[in-house]
Amino acid sequence: MDNSVKRHIAKTITWRVIGTIDTMFIGWFVSGDITIGLSIGGFELISKMGLYYLHERAWYKSNFGLTDRKSKTNDLE
Repeated sequence: MDNSVKRHIAKTITWRVIGTIDTMFIGWFVSGDITIGLSIGGFELISKMGLYYLHERAWYKSNFGLTDRKSKTNDLE
């Protein structure tokens, strides 16, 4: 596993922890029931972690907005 994959995994986990805590508080606030907030947060944690990781990897493979990466790749061909 290369460093970019490890970095994306670490970013995925830390961002989801922050996002999940926020979602739990919002769910609790809206419903008035802490159990509902925790349930929503638990489901959201799993689903969005996977989606975020896939999103990060797609952007990592894209050259969009990275003229330096494009020119270096073209120089190697």
